[in-house]
Amino acid sequence: MAQAPSESSKSDTKSSADETPPESYSDLVISTLPRRGGWAKPLVLYRNYWLNPGRLEHIIPVKERFKPRRDDIILATYPKCGTTWLKALAFTVTTRGRHALAGHPLLAGRHPHLEVPTPAGDLDGIERMPSPRLLATHLPLSLLPPVVAASGCRVVYLCRQPKDAFVSWWHFANQMRRKGSPPIKLDDALSMYCEGFSPFGPFWEHHLEYWKEKSARPEQVLFLKYEEIASDPVEVVRTLAGFFAVPFTEEEERRGVPEEVVRLCSFEMLSGLEHNKGGDVARGDSIVVGRSMFFRKGKVGDWENHMAKEMAEKLDDVVEDKLKGSGLVF
Repeated sequence: MAQAPSESSKSDTKSSADETPPESYSDLVISTLPRRGGWAKPLVLYRNYWLNPGRLEHIIPVKERFKPRRDDIILATYPKCGTTWLKALAFTVTTRGRHALAGHPLLAGRHPHLEVPTPAGDLDGIERMPSPRLLATHLPLSLLPPVVAASGCRVVYLCRQPKDAFVSWWHFANQMRRKGSPPIKLDDALSMYCEGFSPFGPFWEHHLEYWKEKSARPEQVLFLKYEEIASDPVEVVRTLAGFFAVPFTEEEERRGVPEEVVRLCSFEMLSGLEHNKGGDVARGDSIVVGRSMFFRKGKVGDWENHMAKEMAEKLDDVVEDKLKGSGLVF
């Protein structure tokens, strides 16, 4: 059975439930939010999700000020579930009519993340982007503005087998830790993950928000699993093209365009690009996030190389319990 939340986790959750969430960042005193360490950086509990406190000043304006357009495409993912791959596939599919695949700007381009504090991810910069916009986020649906549903924009959500997502995050978190700090032990990381304590966690709540929205708005919300892309990427590319209302023509099918999109966006191609081999995404507090850190293996089932049977069963029990009755299975 799943491990019961720790006493600190219970008190943290209770504190959050008892507080009325602020409506704007000016009303928020981060020091009053439940805080907990254990990962590369401490996290705070805000509206039932564990978040990097330094990101709140960028996350809260998204809910308050982001204005989705009807022709927007929002790519929502839980961390370490194939974000880079999905962005590459979506961008290539939607822009194939404007760019020859051989010299596609994907080979040198980057795409804005709603909550990332960079010039490319600044909300004012996003507002100035021409339509149609392709936007990415790790935010749960409840931290996006309600008008997202009313706007009619399309949302693609990507998740991953929790055991693989966990192992990938554990590796990433250890790469992000401060210089001189001890590595995060796998069993400690698993206990935190199973409690729902991880960046943008609990992971099951993150998944379920979009899963329920997919049921309510199937024409505007597409729910994908990383394993589906890995097992049949060409078919998923066709699904994306249809969902984006730019299906492949018979001529494109004859020319093998779906297969060429898959080749251009393959793990080997993306990880081999010069701008993904070097350079940093962010720096601060003795932590450096290099672009190459977003590419590890991308293999389905890699968890078996790291987790003992008992550990895998522990996480499986949590998943079964938390998703029970939802129809979402892994």
